[in-house]
Amino acid sequence: MFSRIMVPVDLAHAARLDKALQMASDLAHLYQAEVVFVGITTSQPSSVAHNPQEFAAKLDSFAADQAGKRRISASARTVVSHDPAVDLEATLLKACSDIGAELIVMASHVPSVRDYLFHAHGGRVAEKAPVSVLVVRES
Repeated sequence: MFSRIMVPVDLAHAARLDKALQMASDLAHLYQAEVVFVGITTSQPSSVAHNPQEFAAKLDSFAADQAGKRRISASARTVVSHDPAVDLEATLLKACSDIGAELIVMASHVPSVRDYLFHAHGGRVAEKAPVSVLVVRES
């Protein structure tokens, strides 16, 4: 049913993605699918990396670690955005199209009052994506 699963990853919060990563891994095993971890960065230094090349290397390492740990076929796709806070949904949707993903598995947080005023990224991606989106609530 699915041959390529896209998993957006925020490397600054990778430790809090376990449920979404496990769900993507389980689905990858079920459908013998490849998992593509997508990370978005800027060309400016951040708390994760000094430049896009360093970010890409860290994302590649993350994907290799997940592939070994979860015994899945995995790769990484780094996308550079001028302003990820503003462009996040559009950038993820373009990445989905570019890699040919048939499913997006993404982590979400427990909703708060702020989410009633501003929609969460997962919900906006699910509204606009041309493929199925599984939003996994992390604790």
